Amino acid sequence: MNDKPKRPTARARTSVTIQDIRDAKAAALEREKSAPREAARPGARARKGAEAPARIEIVATPDALLHVEPDAPVPLEAEDLELDQGPATDELAPMPLRAAHDAASPQTVIVTGICGRMGRLVARRLHRQGPVIGIDRRKFDGKPEDVVHYQMDLRRRKTRDIFRAGGIRAVVHLGIMHDPRESDRTHHEWNVLGFQKLLDYMSLYRVKKLVVLSTATLYGPRPDNAQFLAEEAPLLGAQDFSQIRDLVEVDMLAQSFFWKDPEIETVILRPCHILGRVRNAPSNYCRMERPPTVMGFDPMMQVIHERDVVEAIALALKPGVRGIFNLRGPGELPLSRMLRVLGRRPLSLPGPMMRALTSSAWSSHTGGFPAPEIDHLRYVCMVDDTRARRELGFRPRYDLEQTLRAVFSER
Repeated sequence: MNDKPKRPTARARTSVTIQDIRDAKAAALEREKSAPREAARPGARARKGAEAPARIEIVATPDALLHVEPDAPVPLEAEDLELDQGPATDELAPMPLRAAHDAASPQTVIVTGICGRMGRLVARRLHRQGPVIGIDRRKFDGKPEDVVHYQMDLRRRKTRDIFRAGGIRAVVHLGIMHDPRESDRTHHEWNVLGFQKLLDYMSLYRVKKLVVLSTATLYGPRPDNAQFLAEEAPLLGAQDFSQIRDLVEVDMLAQSFFWKDPEIETVILRPCHILGRVRNAPSNYCRMERPPTVMGFDPMMQVIHERDVVEAIALALKPGVRGIFNLRGPGELPLSRMLRVLGRRPLSLPGPMMRALTSSAWSSHTGGFPAPEIDHLRYVCMVDDTRARRELGFRPRYDLEQTLRAVFSER
């Protein structure tokens, strides 16, 4: 007698009852219901082989500027590694998600370096005409209520989110560091790399206008200079003053941007010596009780009021304006007469002695300008502003005396 069990037939192997089908459907339905709850739990890990839940994106609206992707990893980008000069304490605080500007409005202007003297004046001039967003790692005391200020480094990834929100009409770039006490590396990272990031964002998000505030001192004071330098003159200021190489590079980057992206209207303004409450070498020199002069030299000087520069920036923001423009003030005058108007008694010194004393004072943090700036007290560096008067319609509103006395202004 054969005790081996009989093999089931094909019909027996494949037969499935109706109850089995119902149980399988109920189990599948239960798994579908429980999957969203597991994905929603904080810290829940995805099971091996399971599909990751779709990411949720909040599109920029008047109530939200930044894109938010819950549980999405944030990649570390190179721009975050560039901040090796030590970020400010306030910069480390997280930026709140809040309304920055009306994304539907195409009139917003971004002002970099808004917390400096020129940035504050530009913000107060432009916020009456439309929304203004400022980017500066410093605090903005006395900020107008309708001006939005992001206290952060221009190179941070959040800058891109501001551009991505849309509605940006123009960018005014004033965020230039010119502190000869800082290292060349810091200047390069802040000025050149930061400006390159800004140009990339403008090209990517199609901002129509860029205004860069450069300076006419990049031409350089030289004994062989023409009496008046046009915009086509070479920028030779860094040959004897290496600390401004990065400023020359920023100006050259802006010039190359003309051809790289011709659809964006790029404007470069090169004003002569700016006077006012601004803390720059010309204004610091005029505030000295006994300003030094170089024996045997009395060069002609050009100065411009800080508020006239602000007006030129406003004119440059008009549609259709592009190119490089020299800016000069109400006229020229000798250095000796300028000091007489200010009521100063100059201290005339031989050139080598003055250079040695200036270097010593600068090293001990008692001087207001470095030794290479002395060449401005010896040689002429004046500009021709014909193009600005013809194409911008620029005319200085402040006369020479008002411009000179602006260094003592309290407003």
